[in-house]
Amino acid sequence: MKKYLFALLVLVAVAVLAYAVLPKEVDTTVMRTITTGGVSVAVEVADTEALRERGLSGRSDLQSGKGMLFVFDTDGLWNIWMKDMQFPIDIVWADVDGKVITIASNVAPDTYPKSFFPSAPARYVVELPAGFAAANGIVEGGQIVL
Repeated sequence: MKKYLFALLVLVAVAVLAYAVLPKEVDTTVMRTITTGGVSVAVEVADTEALRERGLSGRSDLQSGKGMLFVFDTDGLWNIWMKDMQFPIDIVWADVDGKVITIASNVAPDTYPKSFFPSAPARYVVELPAGFAAANGIVEGGQIVL
């Protein structure tokens, strides 16, 4: 009986040690740099349904020069909403060639549950800090270099 109790205690100790040492969550964030309006922006890539759905929700801010790039497999009228957002953003839709189709400026969190759409099918959406597009010359018809 003492052997079994000792073995059980060893197993529990190993399990506790493994839990303490092993990583809890692997950061799989993919970062890229895009250029638009003559300025480079470091963007997190949201290229899966789960990442696109989460977007920037729950974050407290978005620093200037940073953003999120939503990548879709096909062109579409991809909508963006402000669910669980805590700060305003600029939303930029671009086609498969990177041509800016539509810009929604200074979209506030209290617009939820309203959704925002491009004026034509888009392949990419870039979320930027509010006012960033206008301050950096990002305009409809302009180009995003991915």
